[in-house]
Amino acid sequence: MLATMSRISVWILGDQLLLDHPALVAASQIAARREICVVLVESAQRTARLPYQRKKLVLLFSAMRHYAEELRALGYTVRYLHARSVQEALCQHVADWQPERLLTMAAAEYRGRLFQQQRLSSLLAIPVEVLPNSQFLIGRFTPGPASGKKMILENFYRTMRRHWGLLLDAEGNPLGGLWNFDHDNRKALPRSGLSIPPPLRFDPDPLTRQVMAEIAQLEHASGCVDGFDLAVTRSEAEAAFEDFLCHRLPNFGPYEDAMSSRNAVLFHSLLSPYLNLGLLEPLDLARRAEQRYAAGLAPLASVEGFVRQIVGWREFVYWQYWQQMPGLLDANGWQHTRPLPQLFWDADTPMNCLRHVVGRVLENGYTHHIERLMVICNFCMLAGIDPAALHQWFLSLYVDAYEWVVAPNVIGMGLNADGGRIATKPYLASASYLHKMGDFCSGCRFNPKTRSGEGACPFNFLYWNFLLEHESTLRANPRSGPAVLGLNHLSPPERAVIRQQAAAFLEELPLYPASAESHPADAAGSCSASGQRAP
Repeated sequence: MLATMSRISVWILGDQLLLDHPALVAASQIAARREICVVLVESAQRTARLPYQRKKLVLLFSAMRHYAEELRALGYTVRYLHARSVQEALCQHVADWQPERLLTMAAAEYRGRLFQQQRLSSLLAIPVEVLPNSQFLIGRFTPGPASGKKMILENFYRTMRRHWGLLLDAEGNPLGGLWNFDHDNRKALPRSGLSIPPPLRFDPDPLTRQVMAEIAQLEHASGCVDGFDLAVTRSEAEAAFEDFLCHRLPNFGPYEDAMSSRNAVLFHSLLSPYLNLGLLEPLDLARRAEQRYAAGLAPLASVEGFVRQIVGWREFVYWQYWQQMPGLLDANGWQHTRPLPQLFWDADTPMNCLRHVVGRVLENGYTHHIERLMVICNFCMLAGIDPAALHQWFLSLYVDAYEWVVAPNVIGMGLNADGGRIATKPYLASASYLHKMGDFCSGCRFNPKTRSGEGACPFNFLYWNFLLEHESTLRANPRSGPAVLGLNHLSPPERAVIRQQAAAFLEELPLYPASAESHPADAAGSCSASGQRAP
């Protein structure tokens, strides 16, 4: 047995890399830093739960290992454990170090928090204190709906703005006279003449390269490690944020909903991976963006749009996650059961938009939010894809994906499968929207202006087929009314053609064989020239 060096242990989860971690703060009030043992765990069991994008695993494990070094430099004793499971690692730690008690912060995800609160103390046979999660603003202030009323995003967002004093004048009114400028933030990219600064990239250091070498050998994973260039330290994440403030925030608002085959990031921040790991803090991001407006360095519409994403939407989906769990994971309000098509694992499709967007996910684990909602989720909603299947695909492949954010965004917002608790109407769009907001239709074999027949874009006949199939349900929703009214212009013969064409398209969508011995993404695989794993 190792000599006891600490009587207090702190267990920090891999997505809680906070400098002012509540468990560290609480432990430091009791003991000197050198007497506090911090435990971080890489769990083989957890890593193998899904065929995760290798770049996501590199980001997570490299950030964890750099965080361990950061804590050691601050004077903490740190044990970085590799184990079959978290339970096994913590039990071994307690047996070796014999701490008097263990402090930890509540997990952001349901299963992890349940384990901490209901099983951990009895498993370790020592007192365990689970401190409130501080990575979200609603852990410090929680807006609540008036008695008997449903909380919608806009009311939630306004309440958060008022409480934290963001973008308000001296009388407490919203700057510019409006709470949001979403109507102004819907411009498509001009075909030329607009310079798009690339996000800051980071060369892997020796520690990251070691992680990359390990992750490249994993069998139960997808994608490849080649080209990894994300931030893995707090200082790098800060540099990435400053780069966004200086170079992309001014144009973020107007082109927030734009899509492009030429550029995957556009003016988006690419900060969600760092924010969700705890390398950046949400209120700090919002206030520093607000300062850019005050200094005349960014327009109000762009700053408000960014603040709305951080303080509005991100906090709202986390709040919704805890309001709806555990039932949210099984929600399937539209009774969709179609398996996820093969194209989601190889991007092999003649549909130009899906090929680009899915290819980006497979290669880098990232697309911006409008491509997630209006290309991927829109297609899956129209095609009747099983919400649980798409949820797991997002969890597997996106570098910023965790259950608390994916379940509300995909199951609730994207697929409207939660009975409308998050989104008051399904987000559906035909090819007309994709053609307006992006350039994917250029060079595509399908015609975005043709509703049915030869050469018609699948987004068109699938869209009208969905409206026909669910006409009575959609008509009952006042927010869906205008879209459904378009059905009045379809003659009975055209309705029949649309239904037949949609059915034939969905029937012919290639699927991986159900009898396959392994998941389509399992295998170390090699990378193609595009960086995707060769199927």
